[in-house]
Amino acid sequence: MTDGSDASDARRGDAVLARGRRVLATESAAIARVGERLDATFVAAVDALAAARGRVLVIGVGKSRLIGAKIAATLTSTGTPATAVHPVDGLHGDLGLVGAQDVALLISKSGESAELLEVLEHLQRFGVRTVAITGAPDSTLGRHADVVLDAGDAEEACPHDLAPTTSTSVALAVGDALAVALLEVKGFRPEDFARLHPGGALGRKLLTRVRDVMERDALPFLSPSATMREAIVLLAERRGLVVAVDETCRVLGVVTAGDLTRLMERESDPFPVAIDRVMTRQPATARPDELGAALVRRMEQRGIMAVPVVDDDGRAVGVVHLHDLLRAGCG
Repeated sequence: MTDGSDASDARRGDAVLARGRRVLATESAAIARVGERLDATFVAAVDALAAARGRVLVIGVGKSRLIGAKIAATLTSTGTPATAVHPVDGLHGDLGLVGAQDVALLISKSGESAELLEVLEHLQRFGVRTVAITGAPDSTLGRHADVVLDAGDAEEACPHDLAPTTSTSVALAVGDALAVALLEVKGFRPEDFARLHPGGALGRKLLTRVRDVMERDALPFLSPSATMREAIVLLAERRGLVVAVDETCRVLGVVTAGDLTRLMERESDPFPVAIDRVMTRQPATARPDELGAALVRRMEQRGIMAVPVVDDDGRAVGVVHLHDLLRAGCG
């Protein structure tokens, strides 16, 4: 009995996994097909949204309204002010917020939603430019919107082809594509994103600069003629990095614990060796105003644990350690 029950549970589990994979495959394939069909109308849609001097009004019915709310949030967080408007609420007063400088993004699989078409008529009276995301470009919505993005008429992932699944995933993906293209067209920078997300780990990651984390005092600087005996002391005290500088504090090279290890493998007495025989010349450096997150990526890619920080004249003004950057939330 137990063996039979276990086998039944295994078959059920396999069936559930197969259904889940089928849904993901269906939706990802539909998104890929829409991506392949993108053409000049996508450029026109981005240009229309970028030209909005007011807000982007994102409007949909049912599940499309929920997708529209997410698209509006993404647009707003990436530098394009947007508002999700419920079509029924719009017809009962909310259209009072509409201005001729706005642009409307309307979402509908069929393009025949009565509430949406009624809102479309009012928008056109206001002179509002309209962009449609629809699976039916020949629908009423498709024929009357200023710009129409074909979201395809893919089969829903629901086994009965009823519950909005594939169509909403495609609409969401198209909305993301519009938002990302818009932020690039507008030159939206990580710093701009950080200003809109000042709280939490994301805000810290995008706002933290190297100057906020770097060490400024008792820096491990030595002349290139200094010996490894002196360097070893600093390597132990100052967390594994010594910076060789000239009399004006310009960086000439760096010595790390790894350099010391390699020297000891080839020299029986490493102490009297001058550090300019050991140091890495033209090392990686950082700038005080550089984003901490950007420096973390660079250091991780090159396997570097610490770098000197230099000013515009190439003079060393500090040292920054990867662990400190990560502790500050830059990773």
